[in-house]
Amino acid sequence: MAASAASDTNSPVVNLLRELMSIPSTSDEEQEVAQFLSSYLRSRGYTVELQPIAPGSTRCNVYAYTGTARKTRTLLTSHMDTVPPHIPFRISDRGTIFGRGACDDKGPLAAQITALEELRAEGAVSDDGDVALLFVVGEEKGGPGMLAANALGVSWEAVIFGEPTEGKMARGHKGHFVFELFAAGVPCHSGYPERGESAIASIVGVLAELAELNFPRSEMLGPTTFHCGKIEGGVAYNVLAAEAYALCGIRVAAGLGEVEGMVEAVVAKYPSVTMKKSFSYSETLLDYEIDGLESTPVSFGTDVPRLKGDHKRYLYGPGSILDAHGEDEKVEISDLIQSVAVYKKLVMKLLEA
Repeated sequence: MAASAASDTNSPVVNLLRELMSIPSTSDEEQEVAQFLSSYLRSRGYTVELQPIAPGSTRCNVYAYTGTARKTRTLLTSHMDTVPPHIPFRISDRGTIFGRGACDDKGPLAAQITALEELRAEGAVSDDGDVALLFVVGEEKGGPGMLAANALGVSWEAVIFGEPTEGKMARGHKGHFVFELFAAGVPCHSGYPERGESAIASIVGVLAELAELNFPRSEMLGPTTFHCGKIEGGVAYNVLAAEAYALCGIRVAAGLGEVEGMVEAVVAKYPSVTMKKSFSYSETLLDYEIDGLESTPVSFGTDVPRLKGDHKRYLYGPGSILDAHGEDEKVEISDLIQSVAVYKKLVMKLLEA
């Protein structure tokens, strides 16, 4: 490893990311990383609030600010949770960080903290009312953390959301419609299928029709896409299934109401199948015009639409969503360090407005 690359492995943002990634924090299990962030920020002079996402919950968002002003002009926010399984931190000889959360979403989170710390050290931001930090739980499972953050009683002029956008400003992202399908069948011996009804056959029929629908598309975001991520049912190869289940998601590029109606129409054709809506939100358009930075649409969902208010909304971060959620999740150290500079630029641009 070259000397400069070796020194980068000990940069503040890499060291912080190393500590964050050493703490398993899959969705529903974020308590330890929240406590770490609370202690880390308090030791650096921040006022830190731990916000339970529901009465009596041990899952807490972390809201931090300097001085006494809870309400600030700008907010930097990322999510603390990751998808399973936990994968330990490691650095390759070529300067790549591998492990769970490297890009989604502990890399952006570490870069946001480092950026604000550098701005404070440079005297570029005020300790009363310029910038706050918000780190939330549960983004990967329906966003209960960001939904709870609406009860903080604070608003901002602009919010910078951290997600892996390949170092580009996101122009917008798709919405999401997540739903469950439940099928009831009549079990019988598979040698005499006419005496029963297979719940699996019903579920498969619905899924096949959904996959063939011509959903709305967007000129910016592209097509609306359907995916079945989980399916269960049956007890044996020689028994018609009494029950079947499917968990599905549609990435919505346009027309959420129309998409939901199309799904409901297909399900209605199958009397033995019922649908339960888990959550949905429309496609999201973002603020993105920053001099010197490229922009791009993205197809993944974020916490952006869950945070209510009339603030400007920016989405940016190091790493690629194509590397997230997999066995080789990663972020390049060079991209991570560059993102610190970009977060600083974004904050200063917004404070100048």
